[in-house]
Amino acid sequence: MVLITPTTSQHWQAYYALRFTVLREPWNQPHGSEVLADEASAIHIMAIDDSEKVLGVARMHESASRQGQVRCVAVATDQQGKGIGKTIMGALETQAQAKGWNEIVLEARENAVPFYKSLGYQIEQESYLLFGEIQHYRMKKALPLSE
Repeated sequence: MVLITPTTSQHWQAYYALRFTVLREPWNQPHGSEVLADEASAIHIMAIDDSEKVLGVARMHESASRQGQVRCVAVATDQQGKGIGKTIMGALETQAQAKGWNEIVLEARENAVPFYKSLGYQIEQESYLLFGEIQHYRMKKALPLSE
């Protein structure tokens, strides 16, 4: 597995396809709903295997002064539980620290809360209900200052 930033049209197509398949399609959401309005200003990362199959994706943007927000974390269903999400989150945290950000926030789906807790994120509050059925929780993690 290798982490890259999508740059080619093929990378972007595969990146968004995984986001759609994991985060939108199971809830009958339309194609295009996986693309957010602020994609151009976000940091994007994807995990690929030797054949360039996309294993996982995520994005992060600056949401407040010295704060990053992670969104759209998706790992291919057949690749979950293999450390891909943990590797992606670690890379995003490293990039956040390099930018001088001192915390990361995210809105975790209820089933992902244990994963984020295992990485040191803490629940701040219950937040919104997506698609009328997926409870989200606002979570936060303080980052040590980079050296």
